[in-house]
Amino acid sequence: MDAGALFVLKSKGSWVHCGYHLTTSIVGPPLLSLPFAFTLLGWAGGVVSLAAAALVTFYSYNLLSLVLEHYDQMGRRQLRFRDMANQILGPRWARYYVGPIQFMVCYGAVVAGTLIGGQCMKAIYVLSNPQGTLKLYVFVTIFGCFMLILAQIPSFHSLRHINLASLLLCLAYSACAAAAAVHIGISSSKPKEYSLPGDSTEGRLFGMFNAIAIIATAYGNGMIPEIQATVAAPVKGKMLKGLCVCYAVILATFFSVGISGYWAFGDLAQGLVLSNFVDNGRPIVPRWFVLMTNGFTMLQISAVAVVYLQPTNEVLEGTFGDPKSKQFSARNVVPRVLSRSLSVVVATVIAAMLPFFGDINAIIGAFGFIPLDFILPVVFYNMTFKPSKRSLVFWLNSSIAVVFSAIGAVAAVAAVRQMSLDAKTYRLFANV
Repeated sequence: MDAGALFVLKSKGSWVHCGYHLTTSIVGPPLLSLPFAFTLLGWAGGVVSLAAAALVTFYSYNLLSLVLEHYDQMGRRQLRFRDMANQILGPRWARYYVGPIQFMVCYGAVVAGTLIGGQCMKAIYVLSNPQGTLKLYVFVTIFGCFMLILAQIPSFHSLRHINLASLLLCLAYSACAAAAAVHIGISSSKPKEYSLPGDSTEGRLFGMFNAIAIIATAYGNGMIPEIQATVAAPVKGKMLKGLCVCYAVILATFFSVGISGYWAFGDLAQGLVLSNFVDNGRPIVPRWFVLMTNGFTMLQISAVAVVYLQPTNEVLEGTFGDPKSKQFSARNVVPRVLSRSLSVVVATVIAAMLPFFGDINAIIGAFGFIPLDFILPVVFYNMTFKPSKRSLVFWLNSSIAVVFSAIGAVAAVAAVRQMSLDAKTYRLFANV
């Protein structure tokens, strides 16, 4: 094995640890964008899309796990997404499609996570010091410095305790967000509007597909093979147990936040629902409650960002590390610290320059998460197990691949269109 697989993807974990990693990689602050997605879909479209995405991703992730178990039983365990693509689709698909898309998705999630962390820090600062003059990019930089420390954690398996804390934190801030939304919805006398935005059918249609891309990002993972690689042999059945842990948390968080946030704020729900808890600089709910919720979110997003940094760390370790030397020898520690620090610095600079989380979310979902999490798992399963063309499994998988390929194509166009429409409001290092 190369240094990346040997040092970063250590196979020492249990199914419980797998559940922690899965939950942290899926249940993160993008779920706070779900009320905004509902504004583009309406009640029926929002609930149906949220439920359909849950069913399809659980099914797809389980199929991917079955393919990985199959190769493990054959003595050819696949540790990375690109290894699977190389085995099933061929080296060109792995090198020029799956590998680059996974890198874009995971590194994009690090950029988005750094941005959200900075936004949460700024929200805490503004509430504590309303006359303060510090800009958003200052807080993004501070959060990036914190990420510099977390990035040096040596392996994916080493994150298991951090990811347990992350699981508890996502439950905490989701409960806070839902409770605050219900409180505001009951106490507010303002009439709520649930009409779809847009002056034309075309605008509403593109808005719907943009919302689907946001939901895909919320459910996205993009590194199921790398997570399963952390599980100690034998791997059979462990991933399914981990998925059950993860989706129990998803049911408790996604639906409560999405439905309560849209019910409370209607079509005024913002890109992050926490922004709705402050009106003209004044918190609508108790100040300490908003501070606590932002604190929970900021801490959890640091765990999410460091999890999504692992595929990058694995590539860097494989490129600059020496598998023949010890993991903590000077030969490996020096290039590890330098390369990981540089990757975090670049992500922090991008987050500070382009602080537009909603549009980033949609772009990542359309171009990355939909292919990796909705389409490729069913393709891999059909090509590996070759079910009969008369079987229900074959046609279900083929239908998922076709439908989500079409949705992904339109969502990509919608995401790019929305970014072009919003481009006139963009400024580098904007204080949003």
